[in-house]
Amino acid sequence: MRNFIVVLILGIMVTGCQNKTTDKSTDKSIGQEVEVPFRWDAATIYFMLVDRFNNGDTSNDLNYGRDLETGVLRGFEGGDIKGVTQKVESGYFTDLGVNAIWMTPIVEQIHGGTDEGTGLSYGFHGYWTKDWTNLDPDFGTKEDLKQLVEVAHSKGIRIVLDAVINHRGPVTEKDPVWPDDWVRTGPACDYQDFDSTVSCTLVENLPDIRTESDDAVELPPQLIAKWKAEGRYEKEVAELDAFFESTGYPRAPRFYIMKWLADYITEFGIDGYRVDTVKHTEPYVWQEFRKVVDTAFAQFKMENPDKVLDDNGFYLVGEVYNYVISHKKAFDFGDRKVNYFDKAFNQLINFEFKWNVQQMDYESMFTKYDSILNNDLKGYSVLNYLSSHDDGQPFDPMRIKPFETATKLLLTQGAAQIYYGDESARILHAEGAIGDANLRTFMNWDDINSNPITQAVLAHWQLLGQFRAHHPAVGAGRHHMISEAPYVFSRIYKKDDFEDRVVIGLNLEKGKKIIPVGGVFPERLNIHDAYSNTDVTVENGNVILNNEYDIVLLEAKKASK
Repeated sequence: MRNFIVVLILGIMVTGCQNKTTDKSTDKSIGQEVEVPFRWDAATIYFMLVDRFNNGDTSNDLNYGRDLETGVLRGFEGGDIKGVTQKVESGYFTDLGVNAIWMTPIVEQIHGGTDEGTGLSYGFHGYWTKDWTNLDPDFGTKEDLKQLVEVAHSKGIRIVLDAVINHRGPVTEKDPVWPDDWVRTGPACDYQDFDSTVSCTLVENLPDIRTESDDAVELPPQLIAKWKAEGRYEKEVAELDAFFESTGYPRAPRFYIMKWLADYITEFGIDGYRVDTVKHTEPYVWQEFRKVVDTAFAQFKMENPDKVLDDNGFYLVGEVYNYVISHKKAFDFGDRKVNYFDKAFNQLINFEFKWNVQQMDYESMFTKYDSILNNDLKGYSVLNYLSSHDDGQPFDPMRIKPFETATKLLLTQGAAQIYYGDESARILHAEGAIGDANLRTFMNWDDINSNPITQAVLAHWQLLGQFRAHHPAVGAGRHHMISEAPYVFSRIYKKDDFEDRVVIGLNLEKGKKIIPVGGVFPERLNIHDAYSNTDVTVENGNVILNNEYDIVLLEAKKASK
């Protein structure tokens, strides 16, 4: 094991340095360098709880008197936007092949705490909104967010924020309930059909926004008082007046929130939203939201042409809890089916992937995803994951199989979500923690810095992640099995004048291996194995490698300048 760790770490040091010098791939004239187009359906998205990732500014760790003793891992731990920016600047995400970062909500959270049966909890996770127009100081300032977006974009990394329209935070002594024309406080959902999933509160004491209402409502008095105390009431009201006048939307609760969320696009140039609790809101709301965010993104691009990364549209990925790729476009409530992709989402989070990984062999899984994504879901995609912040049944909670986790997640078609610590085998368990708190321990930076086993795991993730980032064929290309034994397959992606081809082998013999590549790479072509950082030549339709790895990642060797 020790020799394997040393070899793998040395490999990533060499290959990583090489890969970071260019973000290019090959086109039809195989071997010629061309710019790699970014595609959301082939993206590698890094998802983090901001509070649990990296503490870049200890001076903002305590705000609003949120200092009471909480349940285990139920309070703020210090992570912030500056901490994320530090890791972007250090190249951590670039080395991992990440091209988008999704952060939990960073808007201002309720000031009080509440006990959900697991001890006192504060809104460290970001899903208990108090004010959509303000950042929570525990996470940072708007200037911090501005800097993060600029630094990330300079490295080709997109920023995805988390949108909550369905509900605000629990009611506490510090956070009184908003008026009845804004929220309902009951009944609690029992999830038996469509209505009992939508027209109700997710749980007790989580006021549900009346997203179904078209009635004009005044601002909540709590928000008016807050904005006046902060000296920005007139500014906020003037912006709302302009929004409603220009759009013609009724002053209904959902459109206030959409305007507030759109401001993060026009002001900071964020690239997308992951949308929370999608199925708990009327489906047409998301079609309306799509129009609002598209308008805001077009405005940002028009006003900031020097900050436009490419011609991709605004990204929306929805959390339709328990949606699976096998549903294709129709989510079934039992009494009603809904297509949430229609005029709304680019992707939905795929809750099936972890079960596919456990129950299917590679070829069966790859063939299934290739078929669905290129037929029923053509033009859309899914976001695959193996662990997350609220999935109590992750694929590998004790991190016994971190290499397998990386291989299956990063080589499957569709977008891939790395949950913070997947790549460093952060154990999803904490002594004394209850429920989802186990999933939300602080990022294990000490292990990354000093533990050779963790470093070997990270090196494997980095090699696969960079290969995926350099080759949209991995996530968005057509899949074809070349050989069953050894297991070798190709992915080929074509769009306009761009073409990308890769050949991948898994579960191979260690030592000498003969890899068939005929039909993908022509005879005598120089080929690079990105995993072992070895160059070979196609002979008689094969390449021959001799190393101690059981995986190959083959690409056409770039032409020398």
